[in-house]
Amino acid sequence: MKWFLSLLFLGTALWGADGPRVFFSRDFPGAQPPYVQIVVARDGAAEYRESVDDPDEYPVEFRLRPYEVDSVFELAEKLDRFSRPLESNLKVASMGMKTFRWENGNVRQEQTFNFSKEMDARILADWFSRMAEAAQHYINLERSVQFDKLGVNQVLLQMQVMVEKDRLVAGDQFLPLLDKVANGESYLNMARKRAAKLAAHIRKTGGSNQ
Repeated sequence: MKWFLSLLFLGTALWGADGPRVFFSRDFPGAQPPYVQIVVARDGAAEYRESVDDPDEYPVEFRLRPYEVDSVFELAEKLDRFSRPLESNLKVASMGMKTFRWENGNVRQEQTFNFSKEMDARILADWFSRMAEAAQHYINLERSVQFDKLGVNQVLLQMQVMVEKDRLVAGDQFLPLLDKVANGESYLNMARKRAAKLAAHIRKTGGSNQ
């Protein structure tokens, strides 16, 4: 993601804000990408990365809607802020090592697991998977808008599938790009129409298909 220069620069707000944060990472060699991490602050500011070692990597920074961030923190509370083990210790296939961490001032509590029997842990992991998917779709859309105008419609089709499956989170981050496509005469007409429809849906519902 070295080419990625800007989305919504919330990093100062994320790291300078008072209050708790929830950290998530997934380390899964062989997956694409093999590593992701996301940090969510209580005010909804969030940051997505695919590396902790690359100094040239720019994070994808976005903001969750209130009901989205509330869901994340409510689940963290149900899991006792990760103060107790979550690993099932069952003999199951590798699903990637996932880490939850509660951060609040000097307090840090974390748990790492491959598979958890606790439904709240699995639901919270899915919330972070949806955030990762949204960030990856944003990266693909921004790249195609800038460098591959003919490929924009295909990326929008993939985004439409996310909406239909009710997996789109932080939908507001897409609006500037969708508006650019919808109003840009250099894009295919079908892409412009799809972008306008997706933008209208996000403005109305936040991206939820409910």
